[in-house]
Amino acid sequence: MDSRVKQFMAKIEAKNPAEPEFHQAVMEVAETLIPYIEEHPRYKHAKILERIAEPERIIIFRVPWMNDKGEVEINRGFRIEMNSAIGPYKGGLRFHPTVNLGVLKFLAFEQVLKNSLTTLPMGGGKGGSDFDPKGKSDNEVMKFCQSFMTELNRHIGPNTDIPAGDIGVGGREIGFLFGQYKRIKNEFTGVLTGKGLEWGGSLIRPEATGYGAVYFAEEMLKTKGDSLKGKTCVVSGSGNVAQYTTEKINELGGKVVTLSDSAGFIYDPKGIDKEKLAYIMELKNIKRGRISEYAERYGVEYFNGERPWKIKAFAAFPSATQNEINEEEARLLISNGCKVVSEGANMPSSPEAIEVYLEHKILYGPGKAANAGGVAVSGLEMTQNSMRLPWSREEVDRRLQEIMKNIHSTCVKHGSEENGYVNYVKGANIGGFVKVADAMLAQGIV
Repeated sequence: MDSRVKQFMAKIEAKNPAEPEFHQAVMEVAETLIPYIEEHPRYKHAKILERIAEPERIIIFRVPWMNDKGEVEINRGFRIEMNSAIGPYKGGLRFHPTVNLGVLKFLAFEQVLKNSLTTLPMGGGKGGSDFDPKGKSDNEVMKFCQSFMTELNRHIGPNTDIPAGDIGVGGREIGFLFGQYKRIKNEFTGVLTGKGLEWGGSLIRPEATGYGAVYFAEEMLKTKGDSLKGKTCVVSGSGNVAQYTTEKINELGGKVVTLSDSAGFIYDPKGIDKEKLAYIMELKNIKRGRISEYAERYGVEYFNGERPWKIKAFAAFPSATQNEINEEEARLLISNGCKVVSEGANMPSSPEAIEVYLEHKILYGPGKAANAGGVAVSGLEMTQNSMRLPWSREEVDRRLQEIMKNIHSTCVKHGSEENGYVNYVKGANIGGFVKVADAMLAQGIV
């Protein structure tokens, strides 16, 4: 590791102890940005990277609520308002037992650069709670969401901070959160994205992250004169991102053979077609069941406690959670012929896995670029809310494709190396940084 990076990271780790995910996210960016900053002294003198790595505001609060047994339960709520140099804070809310300060700071830090890459005027933030919606009744989820928003409402607004959904926060949760905000504030504003179509939501928003990851993979493949048509793909996860990644791969003529959840993965060599995907959507979105039920229904293999990266495929779309591909699994993917990795999840590849991708010079789309489609359409939803004018599905999809092409072009511009290889990690980091950094310089030391 570069001595300058080591020195920078020593300060970050001392200031933010016991936050390994945050350290990992900052280090991955620092490794490419610090050499770039050395060549551009104006960023160094203003300590822009140090300022970007320090949240503008951290809000932590208690969330008491009553379960169906009449017992009081207490969770912890968070909102990290990371950077507002180019627009109001924008980023999801995550409800999951693994949520803590370090996880949310990593997500908020990534969000700043990701939002910048979209070219839309959005700053970066992230929030959530250690509350687990799994196994809770609709009434319990509503009670929690109402208590959570009772505190959060004073910190957010359509021109200040616009949260969205993330893991554990889907249409149901957004509805309960929005209803409580509207009740408290007595106003109908675009304060949350991911809303229902009947009350201010945008077409394509549920599909956007998954669609965007596939569009980005297609853009990378175009540089090689190739496409996903006729190719076998492995996808992890079985939630929103994985579902719509699968749908778009099918539309483009590819074949998805795996999906997973926290308990294991299924392998369907015939491919998860439209009919099978409809079953998964009902299983996961309505029945909230386990992916193993798919294996029982369709008579395919189920690998308990394993991840799908040992399956041979041309392209991989990690769409579950952070650090789901380690070095060994990355090497296995590549030895099995994988040529493309496009990340639907946030930071799903470990630093060692990323080194393997770059060493073998495969097409690797890091999350801050490849999965920016979700927040991009959130930004389009904000625009529609401000205009009080909904757009058609075709219009939103056209704009999403255009944004993903622009992100790809930015990555190529800043990530092209002398040997012709495009280092998308470098391209995404520098491309996202420059816009935020220039805005911060223009606004002074604030």
